[in-house]
Amino acid sequence: MLGSTDRPLWDEYDVAMLDLDGVVYIGPEPVPGAPRHLKAASSAGMAVAYVTNNASRPPETVAAHLRELGIELADEDVVTSAQAAARLLAERLDPGARVFVIGGTGLEVALREAGLEPVQSADPEPAAVVSGFHADLRWRTVIDGAILVRSGLPWVASNTDLTVPTPRGAGPGNGALVEVVARFAERRPRVAGKPEVPLFQETLLRVGGERPLVVGDRLDTDIKGANNAGYDSLLVMTGVTGLEQLAAAEERLRPTYVGADLGSLGRPQQPVQDDGGVGCGGWQATVEDGRLSVTGGGEPDDWWRAVAVAAWRHLDTTGGPVDVSGLTPPSSVDAPVREQEA
Repeated sequence: MLGSTDRPLWDEYDVAMLDLDGVVYIGPEPVPGAPRHLKAASSAGMAVAYVTNNASRPPETVAAHLRELGIELADEDVVTSAQAAARLLAERLDPGARVFVIGGTGLEVALREAGLEPVQSADPEPAAVVSGFHADLRWRTVIDGAILVRSGLPWVASNTDLTVPTPRGAGPGNGALVEVVARFAERRPRVAGKPEVPLFQETLLRVGGERPLVVGDRLDTDIKGANNAGYDSLLVMTGVTGLEQLAAAEERLRPTYVGADLGSLGRPQQPVQDDGGVGCGGWQATVEDGRLSVTGGGEPDDWWRAVAVAAWRHLDTTGGPVDVSGLTPPSSVDAPVREQEA
């Protein structure tokens, strides 16, 4: 159920497509070890692309933020869903065409880069509509854009993420706005961002590479998107996906690899043995009476791999998720847990 390799992932793949929040940083701080791991990946010859569904900020703003966190990168290493959305529109519109923006600066910059004219006026009538998250969006702009969508103009959404992180917790994201416009207009948009394929295609066009690896912390966007695109993926357990979500993942949401953090890019991926129990690198995961137990010791990456395969085997066999209550994952590669039982 999981891929394996006796070489580091940065030797197997030539470009890593990294999600940001939960992978590279959490709130205002970098994920522990992330700058060091990313520098090592680049030194090993792996191209690193920073791929975000957030269309509100232009790439240079995102890059400046990452450099403040101690990450070395060029502005061109950042690829946004706004850029992917702009390309979708540029491929079907005449150069210089007016595009109504239900959004902000990130979309405006991307449209100009693609040779299109961003506007927020319906007079004269634009040729298309694009929508993306913007914290200070005016309701008047939403109304005007929704009426244009209802009239039948081409409509592209940067993403359909239902939530957006805020200092006070999750808030409604662009997906919530898309639902409002879609219900009013009785139409659905073409979506550029994850889990759809255009953002991954945009990344390869801008960064290059022939053997991409998608790296993320979300099953429903990063991993599902990688599977949609036919790319291998690495799920890192530093973000929103927890043990229960991983154990309950259906097949279309399962990654190629599972790792504790971005250090997994520089580690071989041990094969998972299944001979009654599920073993990986010194850990042994077994299910009895619907409860998952883990014994042994070793690296956290291998703990996660053994647990994932044992849980998915149970899910596929019984149709229900295994009980993981009381099971505590290793917290970091510096503190492997020796023995646990749910």
